[in-house]
Amino acid sequence: MARQNSPTARPSVEALRGRPSADVLIIGGGINGIATFRELALQGVDVALVERGDYVSGASSASSHMVHGGVRYLENGELRLVREAVQERNRLLKNAPHYVAPLQTTIPIFKTFAGVLSAPFRLLVTHGRGKPSERGALLIKIGLLMYDTFSRGGGRVPRHRFHGRERSLRALPRLNPRIKYTATYYDASMHDPERLALDVLQDGLAAGRERHTGADANSRAANYLSAVGYRDGATVLRDETTGDEFPFHAKVIVNTSGPWTDETNAALGRPSSFMGGTKGSHIVLDHPELLDATRGREMFFEHSDGRIVLIYPLKGRVMVGTTDIDADPATPTVCTDDEVDYFFDLIPHVFPGIAVDRSHIVYTFSGIRPLPKHDDTAPGFVSRDYRIEHGWLGAVRTLSLVGGKWTTFRALGEHLADETLALLGAPRTVSTRATAIGGGAGFPRDAAARKVWLARHRGDHDPALVDQLLQRYGTQATEVLAALPQKPTPLAHVPGYTAEELAYLAETEQVQHLDDVLLRRTSIAFVGGLSSATLEEVAAAIAPVLGWSATTQKAEVKRASELLRAAHRVSLDGPGLTPA
Repeated sequence: MARQNSPTARPSVEALRGRPSADVLIIGGGINGIATFRELALQGVDVALVERGDYVSGASSASSHMVHGGVRYLENGELRLVREAVQERNRLLKNAPHYVAPLQTTIPIFKTFAGVLSAPFRLLVTHGRGKPSERGALLIKIGLLMYDTFSRGGGRVPRHRFHGRERSLRALPRLNPRIKYTATYYDASMHDPERLALDVLQDGLAAGRERHTGADANSRAANYLSAVGYRDGATVLRDETTGDEFPFHAKVIVNTSGPWTDETNAALGRPSSFMGGTKGSHIVLDHPELLDATRGREMFFEHSDGRIVLIYPLKGRVMVGTTDIDADPATPTVCTDDEVDYFFDLIPHVFPGIAVDRSHIVYTFSGIRPLPKHDDTAPGFVSRDYRIEHGWLGAVRTLSLVGGKWTTFRALGEHLADETLALLGAPRTVSTRATAIGGGAGFPRDAAARKVWLARHRGDHDPALVDQLLQRYGTQATEVLAALPQKPTPLAHVPGYTAEELAYLAETEQVQHLDDVLLRRTSIAFVGGLSSATLEEVAAAIAPVLGWSATTQKAEVKRASELLRAAHRVSLDGPGLTPA
């Protein structure tokens, strides 16, 4: 049934407005807030989550698409974080195999002993305040040996390998011939982080619907619903689509606003100064020659001044990142020309025979890491670990999350949920350490199992379509297939997608705007090739289920065009970038 544009048209918001109270209110729908929501919902806690924009549209949308332990964190002495991150990487490989897979990573090495003296000095004396420097073969070898020890328990990825110049160039012939060695190790890729987050969210919502639905459900979540104040013992929530406000009562408020944690606390009347995030940008290239040169590996490269670049084959494109620059979360982030130049200066050090220019860029993205305030510590050495700050709002207890990274979202959510359960005096009844996430449940793990699954669930649909949907949604592809006709309508300007598939996503995943579909429900923007015709075609596909009039549809195309041009520098008129 089409959804009408009216103040009562959003079931997710009405579920909170209809029963404006819960034991726990989570403010912030990035991956860490969503993970905490799932944890609490699975314990049977009455929990609500609000997000002022779309889910995972803030810091969580600017991920490097990796699930990793953080080899470089060893140099900071963050052994606890590395151990936890490796354990969580291994769990995600098992619990979310539809979105997380082993990633072969190669480091080209140009020196033997560089960094051996500066690394321990930075660790023991300067605590990250020293100038970054290049790491040589010996230091990298020591780091990877330590890294392997953290991986022993899970056994989910192979150990690292070291090769000399000749063997390295046989494996990667386009690599810079000046190398002395390469080190190859395994972490994991996360090819659709936004969809993984939506699976985590849906798990939490499903847990709350086991006994009741609507306002009576134990878990409720709404996007485009912001916390704008605190009055008379209640958080004031504002529907960003209508401007309507209403009070919401909770015993515990959990602030998972990421870089905007201090901003949220200020809005609630309890200012804080916990955060000091850094900006990270990425570019996506449509460059078949560079893609082929990677041979399917992520290239992790450090320049002589310690700067890092990742060259990462993904979805038939090459993603290059990332920067690490102090940033103000009050200012919108965008990948600047200086950052593009930084990437272009470093790529030739890895693959000197391959020309790359701005015409190859099809997408850029940028975000602010939710890091703690770090004063004079160099951005690259700010701790990636997290902590939880306790406080009060009258008789209401508050928890503010400081820090956190994608890889550790489950463990972080578990930790934050346990702190919340302690405040409520409630026990933990369910562990999520071995719990499959969304479409990871029953996901076929090899070619034979995949063939069986596809044959069992094909029905009357084209086998290629079923295979494609399994890749996109894991075993939840069955729900998408059930909503599609035997011959769904292909989209002329969006290869690989059908009108009915996009309509299903819009109807079932709290889509409010066209950009929600382009940027977070699909990979349409990420892989590039966008045009005004693309936007119009996608808008037309989802308009009926969202109840959009012709005027609203036109306004959504305009909104998405402006956002893509300004925030992601996407040109809708041909190759190249829009002005920064």
